[in-house]
Amino acid sequence: MKNIYVDRRIVMTLDAGGTNFVFSALQSGKEIIEPITLASHSDDLETCLKTIVDGFNQVKENLDGNQPDAISFAFPGPADYKNGIIGDLVNLPAFRGGVALGPMLEEIFEIPTLINNDGDLFAYGEAVAGMLPFINESLADAGLSRTYKNLIGITLGTGFGGGIVVNNQICQGDNSAAGEIWLTRNFIKPKTVVEESVSIRAIQRVYAEQSGEEEAISPREIFKIANGEQEGNKKAAINAFEEMAVAAAESLANALALVDGPIVIGGGIAGASRFILPKIIAHLSGCIYNLEDQGMPRAISKVFNIDDEEQLKAFLADSEFEVEVPFSTKKVVYTKEKRIAIGVSKLGTSTAVCLGAYALALDYLEKRNLYKESV
Repeated sequence: MKNIYVDRRIVMTLDAGGTNFVFSALQSGKEIIEPITLASHSDDLETCLKTIVDGFNQVKENLDGNQPDAISFAFPGPADYKNGIIGDLVNLPAFRGGVALGPMLEEIFEIPTLINNDGDLFAYGEAVAGMLPFINESLADAGLSRTYKNLIGITLGTGFGGGIVVNNQICQGDNSAAGEIWLTRNFIKPKTVVEESVSIRAIQRVYAEQSGEEEAISPREIFKIANGEQEGNKKAAINAFEEMAVAAAESLANALALVDGPIVIGGGIAGASRFILPKIIAHLSGCIYNLEDQGMPRAISKVFNIDDEEQLKAFLADSEFEVEVPFSTKKVVYTKEKRIAIGVSKLGTSTAVCLGAYALALDYLEKRNLYKESV
């Protein structure tokens, strides 16, 4: 994978929120201008689109005469991300019926424009500059030959977001609908989507139910109660995070069975990882059963919390040995134990999304140049 920190091409970016749009530009993996914040005007499509164009024009004016090579950013879905068309949005209600945002920006600025889901870009940013490099560099330092090229990224916050990287590339799916982990079945409440148990509102609901307190408090306050830093029902606070962890773990077990890659966790609730990760690992280390009540591992690979020093050492322990090739004098390396790492974002969620958008643009430009050279 190309080193984004040595590439001199410039990519303009946008952090699209329901209230504000924040515009910037990256070069060599670093922000090179002061971010520009403009009101989104999310209820008026024409004004909203003009705001986006104005924001990118202001970015260009701040590039000291340098020309941007691409535009790349995350935008809420549903959307046809491959074609840059935005669907019916909740937090940006002006977008209805299919708005060709990507093609519009390409025509105006005459540079490639890439739009993606923030969960996808979070996973890709961690694959390029966060979790995957950390894992592979740690393995190399330990003298081991194995490397990891796949990654499952999840974000825990207002909702339950997800993204998948396969063979160092974002997996968008044929309909720009891959990584929608929020829609998997809820292990705690099987008639519902898992997001009803993996979200800010879920933590608040469980704490209120178990504590008997009627006034809603924030997840940060619930974390402080669980951590013994604030008065409140400590048992209910811990249970709120642990119930969420079990629901998330079952969805991750299904994802692991298909993707077989490390897991990186981001989002605001990831800060409560001390209550979340042990429960996720315990669930993934448990069993699932057949009709004869015979148990088998819920996850094929053994899962290690690489944010814990002892588990990181165990993950990096050498499990490679040589076996003889039948009817030959040759030997080959055999890695008997299957291992998967799980941990909290190495970059921070916002940085990972931003770097993911930047890296994706560079990858697109690289492939486009190779294609031009071949024809």
